[in-house]
Amino acid sequence: MKELDEQQQAARAWFESLRDAICAEFESIEREAGSDASFEYLRWDRTDPSGGPGGGGVRGVMKGEVFEKVGVNVSTAGGAFEGDFAKTIHGAGEDPSFFATGISLVAHMANPHVPAVHMNTRFLCTTKRWFGGGADLNPPLPCEDDTAEFHAVLKAACDAHDAAYYPRFKEWADEYFYIPHRKVHRGVGGIFYDHLDSDWDANFAFTQDVGRAFLEIYPRIVRLRMATPFTDADKQRQLEWRGRYAEFNLIYDRGTLFGLKTGGNVDAILMSLPPMASWA
Repeated sequence: MKELDEQQQAARAWFESLRDAICAEFESIEREAGSDASFEYLRWDRTDPSGGPGGGGVRGVMKGEVFEKVGVNVSTAGGAFEGDFAKTIHGAGEDPSFFATGISLVAHMANPHVPAVHMNTRFLCTTKRWFGGGADLNPPLPCEDDTAEFHAVLKAACDAHDAAYYPRFKEWADEYFYIPHRKVHRGVGGIFYDHLDSDWDANFAFTQDVGRAFLEIYPRIVRLRMATPFTDADKQRQLEWRGRYAEFNLIYDRGTLFGLKTGGNVDAILMSLPPMASWA
């Protein structure tokens, strides 16, 4: 992989620092629950199809009392897309060379009253340079208060940059996080954005604020709900919902496809899958 330029280095450093802050906060929650669970990290290297070094990443996974399974991954990769896949990527149709760095997080919770969550932000370079990502809440047992607060914090992050962002990115999330063969949404939404390539500094600042907003709101929801009593029926509902989540990630998720198509670490790519699920 080529030496990183200033923008690429800045983006990579931010995603890694955000990973560190999130993992520390999640481990603090485990301590509050009387658990000594911690993240286990596995570094992996990627070989570009050309045979040269292609970057790599670090997979972080924790299994605890509150977080039944949570993965927080960072990766930085570069090289060239293979075959026709390049034509599906913004700015890579004529030149398949690429650079990508980002953070990806999925949390599956022990208590079905605590919503699962997904968050991903990334910076990609082809013949264009852009940011993308978002966050969405995935409760097996939806709570209107949690949904409203999650959206409110994301809206505030969006509004600080552009009043048009939240309605646009919320609608985009509603369209993207949908399971066509089930005719249901994956969760209660959030925001999703891609191809922000107009102003690097502004788009980087927005992407950072999305990460900060997630770190503000999700641990708050976890702490509020993690001791809520639940029934066997609640747990069964959670397992069935996880089956829907797995279907989406394996069939429709762009990040899963991108990771597999670019030779990423398979275990890191599939860390989004739940530890247990059920198809009734």
